[in-house]
Amino acid sequence: MRVLITGGAGFIGSHTADRLIESGHQVRILDSLEQPVHTAGKPAHLNPAAEFVLGDVTCRDDWTSSLEGIDAVIHLAAYQDYLPDFSHFFRVNAVGTALLYEIIVEGNLPIRKVVVASSQAVYGEGKHRCPDGRIVYPAIRPEARLRAGLFEIPCPDGEGETTWELTDESGSNPENQYALSKHAQEQIAIRLGRRYEIPTVALRYSIVQGARQSFTNAYSGACRVFCLSLHFGRDPVIYEDGEQVRDFVNIHDVVDANLLVLEDARADYEIFNVGGGRPYTVNEFAHIAGDAFGLKIEPCPSGLYRFGDTRHICSDIKKLKALGWQPRRSATDSVAEYVAWLRSQDDLEDISAYAQRTMKEMDVVRAVRD
Repeated sequence: MRVLITGGAGFIGSHTADRLIESGHQVRILDSLEQPVHTAGKPAHLNPAAEFVLGDVTCRDDWTSSLEGIDAVIHLAAYQDYLPDFSHFFRVNAVGTALLYEIIVEGNLPIRKVVVASSQAVYGEGKHRCPDGRIVYPAIRPEARLRAGLFEIPCPDGEGETTWELTDESGSNPENQYALSKHAQEQIAIRLGRRYEIPTVALRYSIVQGARQSFTNAYSGACRVFCLSLHFGRDPVIYEDGEQVRDFVNIHDVVDANLLVLEDARADYEIFNVGGGRPYTVNEFAHIAGDAFGLKIEPCPSGLYRFGDTRHICSDIKKLKALGWQPRRSATDSVAEYVAWLRSQDDLEDISAYAQRTMKEMDVVRAVRD
């Protein structure tokens, strides 16, 4: 099969390209090498057997030329950050996806499958239960509570705090600009795919971890943030109280999911969670990162929070498991692989302070008031 991977020079894309090539497929990569993710240009780890095209998914000509002779598309190109440049999220993530389907339909292209990368972020706070047993899908947490250091989610129109539950694919509640743009993207893909009989699958990835994550993307998650801090001898920054729950999934499990739905017709026109199958608190994950460096750290809250962060989210992965997929690697495996890769890098710079300062300047990181 001839497969186009958009964003194929990135973290998930490059690993997916490797696996496709190992499986005997032909791969073409379309990537804009956008800053600040690709500060050094085309990464050295790109598979030389993949054809590389420098281009942008918001450009019609780049899509048209890249789709020539292609059988399937794995659409991973995306803009993700915490910054309030709202229109850019929708231009890349939603409009770029709409342009893909527009070109396929206009040209009557023989595309056999499109796999679109969505995100767990579309759930917002996800599924919660009130003390009285009611299931709720909470809205974004009020700023006044966050500033007061009250991080848990109160039951709406009731008493007490909610408890989180596994969130399945049946709903969505996007609350920030990235989540809104990814929700729009997956709706465009699934609905236009079904209407024009272009088999399409959307995968809602949890927090993907492993080697090749960009050092310079502030969005790239706890693995990059914690490990880079520890590598340079600093304690990791803990937002809120560190007891927020997250769902980490290993990059190789994500690639397994990509290839499964690419080739399995049972996945057509469906949305699937791709998660690690085990919840971790941020404090627990900080201990895992410390262990990878041979350090016993005691996570200490920084007195800061990121505006728009969810409190607790963990995906229900039963639907994808029913197709035969399983998460086979742990968060410990992900961190160990990342640390080994980090230590192999030359001229590595500590950009953590810069990323922290930038988020403060953009009013993304805010302080709890005593």
